[in-house]
Amino acid sequence: MINVTPVILCGGSGTRLWPLSRAGFPKQFLCLTGNESLFQMAAQRLAALGSDDIAVAPLYLVSGEEHRFLAVEQLRETGVALGAALLEPTARNTAPALTLAALAALEGGADPVLVVTPADQTIANPVAFTQAMQAAIREAATGTIAILGITPDRPETGYGYIQTAPCVGSPCGSGASAANDPRRSGAPAANAPAPRRSGAPAANAPLDVQRFIEKPNQVTAQTYLEQGGYFWNAGMFVLKASVWLKALEQFRPNILHATRAAWAKRSTDAPFVRPGKTEFTAIPSESVDYAAMEHCPGSSFPIKMVPLDAGWNDLGAWDAVWQVLPKDDNGNAHIGDVLTTASRNTLVHATSRLVTLVGVEDLIVIETPDAVLVADKSRSQDVKHIVTQLQQTKREEHTLHRKVHRPWGWYDSIDEADRFKVKRIQVKPGASLSLQKHHHRAEHWIVVKGTAEITNGDKVILLTENQSTYIPLGEIHRLKNPGSIPLEIIEVQSGSYLGEDDIVRFEDTYGRTT
Repeated sequence: MINVTPVILCGGSGTRLWPLSRAGFPKQFLCLTGNESLFQMAAQRLAALGSDDIAVAPLYLVSGEEHRFLAVEQLRETGVALGAALLEPTARNTAPALTLAALAALEGGADPVLVVTPADQTIANPVAFTQAMQAAIREAATGTIAILGITPDRPETGYGYIQTAPCVGSPCGSGASAANDPRRSGAPAANAPAPRRSGAPAANAPLDVQRFIEKPNQVTAQTYLEQGGYFWNAGMFVLKASVWLKALEQFRPNILHATRAAWAKRSTDAPFVRPGKTEFTAIPSESVDYAAMEHCPGSSFPIKMVPLDAGWNDLGAWDAVWQVLPKDDNGNAHIGDVLTTASRNTLVHATSRLVTLVGVEDLIVIETPDAVLVADKSRSQDVKHIVTQLQQTKREEHTLHRKVHRPWGWYDSIDEADRFKVKRIQVKPGASLSLQKHHHRAEHWIVVKGTAEITNGDKVILLTENQSTYIPLGEIHRLKNPGSIPLEIIEVQSGSYLGEDDIVRFEDTYGRTT
């Protein structure tokens, strides 16, 4: 029996999918193509990898500290078991993240095969994904490093490439694969020519990796497409935990030793595992590819690639989202309340209001309650420049949505002006906010749904719908939901300063005391 530990790398901020993706709620946690987030779909794909000879253990996720509750809550909704949430105090790219997972996996004395994937990809054909990944697992169980490669269907310049050893007879994986075309969700295009597969390897047969190539220019990418034997690097790795540590010891020992030092200083607050902050900050920032994978071909570490033909897309920008969504006869992909006339090949994502289009083509419109993006579809990659401007000017729209998720529920800032702010707050059943006070604001609370248990100074009271209370400036207070249904209140803040950082926490269920 092959023991497998799935690992999801949940880092990244998805800046090219702003304004839906933000630093406080990045793209992997968004529902872009259905009713489940990209992270949730990734977790369920990995949990389904078991077979007669493959046993799948509870999942490891590697996430930033700021997204820990969001990730754990979304995983709980899927029913996928969590082994551990490894929390990075700061971003250090994928090599240290994978090293944390490998060190954690070896703690119990076993040496499982790690199946490592990003959290922000879509797969149109889950059956094909499972078959390819199981082939990679069986290969990795022998001590080989296995990676997944995507048959290219266009001269893409935004991905890294993997060159494989040539097949006997004719090029491997040449020609476009309709089943892998993300625009068609695994379905072949009408009247499309059959992909050229003469001499290609059997499905899921591992191929020897010759070299890794960084993002090529357009001419080079076109040459790769025509020549065959080149695949997109999907950023999925399958290897034993011990093999990864040995490879890192050989190629980047400084990363391994620094990560070991951080792991030795870890603290555990089940299910959260936090490496030492000072030690982790000292780790060089490096990707898995740069740190080790690119050095493996021709070394003592055998590395093979399993072709993945499953309708893969990494949803790196809004044009990629348009590709995977269903469209009308005019090529329009619309989510939310949208009306159009005489418009073609548009993407509209309306979150909170009606959006209308008249006589436009190749346009992207993303509407949220506090920001709207309008972009030419061919310039999707340039959205990151807007995010850079937001960062430089320190605008909140870079980090948070108007509706902000917290471990106890969420709040939505529905109105504000000088010296007042109005919020709608929802608290989950049994959850509570911290015991806290504010130096610069007072608050009025009105219960509109459920029952509230309110600590206000030395008094504890229960309020139900249409009842209210007043929290004076500087008073210690807490809001709790003792009921079995969500609690909703309207909060009116008033004072000289209304920022979220005006808070002193005395007690907190989620470890956030001041």
